[in-house]
Amino acid sequence: MMKKKSISASKASLFFFLCQMISALDVPLDLSQPPTITQQSPKDYIVDPRENIVIQCEAKGKPPPSFSWTRNGTHFDIDKDELVTMKPNSGTLVINIMNGGKAEAYEGVYQCTARNERGAAISNNIVIRPSRSPLWTKEKLEPNQVREGDSLVLHCRPPVGLPPPIIFWMDNAFQRLPQSERVSQGLNGDLYFSNVQPEDTREDYICYARFNHTQTIQQKQPISVKVFSMDSLNDTIAANLSDTDIYGAKPVTERPPILLTPTGTTSNKVELRGNVLLLECIAAGLPTPVIRWIKEGGELPANRTFFENFKKTLKIIDVSEADSGNYKCIARNILGSTHHVISVTVKAAPYWITAPRNLVLSPGEDGSLICRANGNPKPSISWLSNGVPIAIAPEDPSRKVDGDTIIFSAVQERSSAVYQCNASNEYGYLLANAFVNVLAEPPRILTPANKLYQVILDSPALIDCAYFGSPKPEIEWFKGVKGSILRGNEYVFHDNGTLEIPVAQKDSSGTYTCVARNELGKIQNEVQLEVKDPTLIIKQPEYKVIQRYGHVSFECIIKHDSTLIPTVIWLKDNDELPDDERFLVGKDNLTIMNVTDKDDGTYTCIVNTTLDSVSASAVLTVVARPNPPFDLELTGQLERSIELSWIPGDENNSPITSFVIEYEDGLHEPGVWHYQTEVPGSQTTVQLKLSPYVNYSFRVIAVNEIGRSQPSEPSEQYLTKSANPDENPSNVQGIGSEPDNLVITWESLKGFQSNGPGLQYKVSWRQKDVDDEWTSVVVANVSKYIVSGTPTFVPYEIKVQALNDLGYAPEPSEVIGHSGEDLPMVAPGNVQVHVINSTLAKVHWDPVPLKSVRGHLQGYKVYYWKVQSLSRRSKRHIEKKILTFRGNKTFGMLPGLEPYSSYKLNVRVVNGKGEGPASPDKVFKTPEGVPSSPSFLKITNPTLDSLTLEWGSPTHPNGILISYILKFQPINNTHELGPLVEIRIPANESSLILKNLNYSTRYKFYFNAQTSVGSGSQITEEAVTIMDEVQPLYPRIRNVTTAAAETYANISWEYEGPDHANFYVEYGVAGSKEDWKKEIVNGSRSFFVLKGLTPGTAYKVRVGAEGLSGFRSSEDVFETGPAMASRQVDIATQGWFIGLMCAVALLILILLIVCFIRRNKGGKYPVKEKEDAHADPEIQPMKEDDGTFGEYSDAEDHKPLKKGSRTPSDRTVKKEDSDDSLVDYGEGVNGQFNEDGSFIGQYSGKKEKEPAEGNESSEAPSPVNAMNSFV
Repeated sequence: MMKKKSISASKASLFFFLCQMISALDVPLDLSQPPTITQQSPKDYIVDPRENIVIQCEAKGKPPPSFSWTRNGTHFDIDKDELVTMKPNSGTLVINIMNGGKAEAYEGVYQCTARNERGAAISNNIVIRPSRSPLWTKEKLEPNQVREGDSLVLHCRPPVGLPPPIIFWMDNAFQRLPQSERVSQGLNGDLYFSNVQPEDTREDYICYARFNHTQTIQQKQPISVKVFSMDSLNDTIAANLSDTDIYGAKPVTERPPILLTPTGTTSNKVELRGNVLLLECIAAGLPTPVIRWIKEGGELPANRTFFENFKKTLKIIDVSEADSGNYKCIARNILGSTHHVISVTVKAAPYWITAPRNLVLSPGEDGSLICRANGNPKPSISWLSNGVPIAIAPEDPSRKVDGDTIIFSAVQERSSAVYQCNASNEYGYLLANAFVNVLAEPPRILTPANKLYQVILDSPALIDCAYFGSPKPEIEWFKGVKGSILRGNEYVFHDNGTLEIPVAQKDSSGTYTCVARNELGKIQNEVQLEVKDPTLIIKQPEYKVIQRYGHVSFECIIKHDSTLIPTVIWLKDNDELPDDERFLVGKDNLTIMNVTDKDDGTYTCIVNTTLDSVSASAVLTVVARPNPPFDLELTGQLERSIELSWIPGDENNSPITSFVIEYEDGLHEPGVWHYQTEVPGSQTTVQLKLSPYVNYSFRVIAVNEIGRSQPSEPSEQYLTKSANPDENPSNVQGIGSEPDNLVITWESLKGFQSNGPGLQYKVSWRQKDVDDEWTSVVVANVSKYIVSGTPTFVPYEIKVQALNDLGYAPEPSEVIGHSGEDLPMVAPGNVQVHVINSTLAKVHWDPVPLKSVRGHLQGYKVYYWKVQSLSRRSKRHIEKKILTFRGNKTFGMLPGLEPYSSYKLNVRVVNGKGEGPASPDKVFKTPEGVPSSPSFLKITNPTLDSLTLEWGSPTHPNGILISYILKFQPINNTHELGPLVEIRIPANESSLILKNLNYSTRYKFYFNAQTSVGSGSQITEEAVTIMDEVQPLYPRIRNVTTAAAETYANISWEYEGPDHANFYVEYGVAGSKEDWKKEIVNGSRSFFVLKGLTPGTAYKVRVGAEGLSGFRSSEDVFETGPAMASRQVDIATQGWFIGLMCAVALLILILLIVCFIRRNKGGKYPVKEKEDAHADPEIQPMKEDDGTFGEYSDAEDHKPLKKGSRTPSDRTVKKEDSDDSLVDYGEGVNGQFNEDGSFIGQYSGKKEKEPAEGNESSEAPSPVNAMNSFV
């Protein structure tokens, strides 16, 4: 026997599925069976009188049943009425009203009987009533004249219709009348006014009744309402009305609540179970009362309680006996309250507890029919057999009636019949048909063979085995064709033959066999079960916050069984997505473009397959800047304050954090808005401080995390009264522009600070520390006044006071100013120089007397310049450098000096006007330093065992050279270095032949120079000895030299090797780990120009040949020139330049005189002798070989700007001694000093040949420019 298991409540979906299958277990239609009613019209059937009446009655049975009807309890002979027909093979009646019949003639109670040889089934009693929509009876409606504040009820009283009409109030324009807590429509259709107002006056209050069945609307005559105020009553109708309480000329007074409906304090209400309970309370009063509902002794039922009609109607749906009780409505206003108690009783028409079900028995079996119902009052149960009361039905020995149960014993085939159970009380009845069918049939399996069932992993599997047989067959299940019978807790066997696997697994898949057997036979059926992987959302949409007009995307990535085809649907707020091209649905995402506020909501991704469905949701919050505040209001107006209030705009899903208040001064600055204050976002009022004589308007800006709103509309204007100025001008200063004046300046008051018309300033001054009276002058609304005829650089006490037409501002504070400055008169004395090392010196001087400064002491300037190099007796262009030391300093550091050189310097004091006279020039010398690298190293004439080395002396010896150091070592084929050999070479040598070398060997050479101080930076080179007195097997590139400028460098080299080599140049910043940059050289040239370099930067460079694998030159390092800054003093102020220009002018004058004499006398004149005779003694004679001035004959000034140098193998690059950077020591013209006097600035230098304007060009000025400077 199969194990039976009931369906638990937790398996609701399974229960409904099984119920559907149970209802489907009918007797097959090919077997004899009594009739069963399958379709019938409703019990209360209201029909449209203009259309045909169709009364349905459908039934099945074997043999097919015949149909008959009764009307009002007697047989209805349809053959005698030509308007009535019955549909073929059906019991449905059609009454042809549209061909002249009247629906009223066919009112009545109809019942259908379906009969065959095995019994008769009957329908419910069907009450046919035609719909009615009668017209309103004509009546004379008097105008309603009512006093303001009184209550009013406009009665509708619609005609009685079937079904009852729907009532609504409209005006002549067919517009619904507005309703509110004060004016509303009751359940009976009347229009209630809790209190009338003058705006209620109108003549077209019209009640409409809509009859849905007939699709008609009936209209009541318009009702006129006229509301009188107290004034109009006194003036117009008081004489025509009696002095009653209603129309007496009393003022409008407030009234406590009274109930207009229901009346009294209590009432009763009866409602049927399952219906909607509607309770109503409408109250009059002024102010309008508020209604509240409670249930005495209990709570209003949750989820079934609703409030309608402005809480005047309490609505409870699906009421039950538990909802019986007392319900109290309370109407309240400020003057009091009133209440009404409604006692609710819930009755019940009969409802089924157990309805009788069809019974199929085999001959000799026992069975029963059970009919149980409940109601209030409790219903009575009666039985019929084949439509006849069972008491008068034919006898059946196998049948016994026991109240609500009929018991059958040892039935025979003649026991087949249809039984009716009727349960009724005063509120209705229930009628159910159930047949007893006696059959002897072998088992049948109704489920199709090999039916495929598909379920999702871990979900219940329900495998159907619908069967029939009489006696009832027993069902057994097997897995596989030859498997054992299924038993155990892992399976559930249902009475209808269904096999349930509560949790299907992958191994549950396979073939299942259902076997049905009874005493008349046996049958089996095979079905298939497949268990599929569940559909999963592995990437769910996530909560998003997006700004308005942005783009947002929700992901919905799924995983599913490969044999199932999923469909993805996106919903917004559980509804379809808007039909908008901004919504883009992709394979696994939803994208919304240009998001707007209406896109805010919940987005759900639903994935459906034929077997399962999963979903995931995410919320989209659209944020934006807040909407501007509105309804700005000014209150509490005072002379110096006012209160501003406003209503915030929509915050657009981002809380408002603050409000910014701005003001406009329409009197002084119309159209210009100024910041006033800012308040927290929770504040909507602010007390604002005001200034006199300002025409204020205010506006408010809301701020949230997204940004600021648009400004609100301006508030109304508010003009404050005039007053004396509250404040005086700020930033008062006294600074002379000339030695004999004092310029007094101040910041003028703003327009709103003037506090009144006629703004002026009283300017006062007197010399400090002198017993003088104040000198004052009143000036217009300006910001400057000049006092003339003052002593040079004298302190003054100054004050500026504001005044207007109403008076003066408070007494102003005094400030100290000074009259104009003049150039200092005295040069610093006792200038001393202490040389610290070869590149640094310290200078000392005595301060000048403060009185001689004649101005604000700004500091001291040290001018210093190199006269000549001690290692080379040639001179160079004088390039003066300047260091400025702020304040009353008496010493300073001179950095960046060149070793082994002679220098001069002088010191000058500086004030706001300029520089004072220079101190006498002080001469000092720097000691020796280490030299720079040799200018070049060439290796030539390779033989089997020797190489010839040639070199150039260092560009900057920085002292007396004592020797050169040569180091070299061999390099094998694996680029490993051999032992290092060192040779010391006398300083006067420039070449060397190295002998006893290994043949066909590559050597690396390191070469540097030495002074007594130490060794300088080295230069490297590589070379190869030859093999068998032939040309070297390996080509080589050597003698790579560079000539660098600010942003470019000329690279040149020597090449030995095969012809037609294609060269390239690689370069990079020295010391950097970045990759080498590569430039291709066009043709077979042995030079190249690198462009686009950074000024003042050290670079590494090497040259290679294409096609010669891994072959390239050794690295060379060079440094670009610094960016040319202005390092020259004004050339026009230098003594030598003035002397030179005087000499040139004198020469020109002499030439003109000589030319004039020679023209008059003829003959020759030795011009050169005159030139020599009149030359400036400060100018050196020009050399005959190169035509240059002796002072500028330094060879280093006539070479290209060349700072390339050789570097040692460790890639170190030493800074050249020509580097003029003084960042670590001086500050230039604008340098600064610490309070302890230490130098922290930088220097600036100017060449004396530079124009006065400070042109940064390093080129010498033209003679014309020089002359212009001189003039």
